Amino acid sequence: MDKRLYNISLLGLSFTFLFAAYQSMGNIEKTLLRSVQHDYPSFTGDGYTSLSISYFVFGLANWISPSVVNLTGCKIAMIIGAICYTMFLVSFLWLSSFLLYLMSAVQGIGAAILWTAQGTYLTLNSDSSTMSRNTGIFWTISNISMLLGNAFVFYALQDKNDFDVSTRRFIYTVLIATSVFGTLLFLLLRSPVNPEGTVNERVETISFIQQIKNTKSLFLTKDMRLLNVTFFFTGLHLSFYAGVYSSSIGFTERMGSNRKQLVGLSGLLIGCGEILGGLLFGIFGQKTFDNNTTSKGLSHSAVIALGFIINIVAYGLIFINLPDDSPFGDTITKSFINPNQSLAMFCGFLLGFGDSCINTQLYNIIGIKYSENSAPPMALYNFVQSIAAAASFYYSNYFGIYVQLILLMVSLTMGTLSFFKVEESTDKR
Repeated sequence: MDKRLYNISLLGLSFTFLFAAYQSMGNIEKTLLRSVQHDYPSFTGDGYTSLSISYFVFGLANWISPSVVNLTGCKIAMIIGAICYTMFLVSFLWLSSFLLYLMSAVQGIGAAILWTAQGTYLTLNSDSSTMSRNTGIFWTISNISMLLGNAFVFYALQDKNDFDVSTRRFIYTVLIATSVFGTLLFLLLRSPVNPEGTVNERVETISFIQQIKNTKSLFLTKDMRLLNVTFFFTGLHLSFYAGVYSSSIGFTERMGSNRKQLVGLSGLLIGCGEILGGLLFGIFGQKTFDNNTTSKGLSHSAVIALGFIINIVAYGLIFINLPDDSPFGDTITKSFINPNQSLAMFCGFLLGFGDSCINTQLYNIIGIKYSENSAPPMALYNFVQSIAAAASFYYSNYFGIYVQLILLMVSLTMGTLSFFKVEESTDKR
């Protein structure tokens, strides 16, 4: 196997196991902690608050994560980040509100280091002709995590109406073991290589202060200001599909007696959408030029436009299928139509597919525009996305699903137009 392809494939496999554990916990955290509160009234920890803390710290830590990656290298940085994710999961074995929120913050720091290193490692193993392919491969392999993790949750909740004590303990143990295995896989990563097959370590050795200044300067450039709008949308969308949507299904009593099991199934369908998008846009989303001739394949903007349509359809169907108060807790409130399980699962697939449309193209354009030093733009991408996700998880305790969907539609429209403008300026160069 080509050395660079090996690196990308193993990177995706490592993320598969790490995030099979973490994303599954994030998907069920709100409903699971509600069950804990039912059994132990003194416990006051909240899933949305935990996730909000995690993403808020994630956002702030992105200002220092390029320096950490610069100091340790990509491989060590990703191992450090993975250990932080595992620590968060381990904390569920001894649940207390303080420990939950503390480990949420630790996980946020680890996430900033992990994702900045991942973006840098992906770029160092790619060039302009392979960036789309490698992004698609990583995206597809890593998102198998959503199938594995949520299939396990679906199995664990078979014939059960809630997360009882024994079920919770079983889920904790399996997810922790899976996260540990994913962390160990990072040890097998090799140094990034260039097209000639030689070691490629293009990360500049510069001071911490200079790294912060460079990131700040990039943050203020015209193209990055436009991309920030798209980044912001991806954060709102991420929090919605990764935490709010599946919980809302589980809280909607009119979905049927198996509604808690649907939490895992919806996450599985979201993963199917993510994987299909990665496959399609890794193969057909590649935009290459040969001697300045016309472009081959789908342009980045065409894929973004497809993502816009898919997401708008998903938001509209969710609007009529779920009651407004479904994010808050168990509800018997009527929605515009009688809640339909099949429609809810279909919308989960659309949310995943729409997300892959947007994010694969953001990875591509960052890898092409900032190939010489991708750590700062990846850190800014993660910063804006995670701050938006933190804000979304916070207001999910107060805003009904209708307001959340309207905010998603508005930010999606603005993000799509901003991306079009950036690609237009890129093509002119």
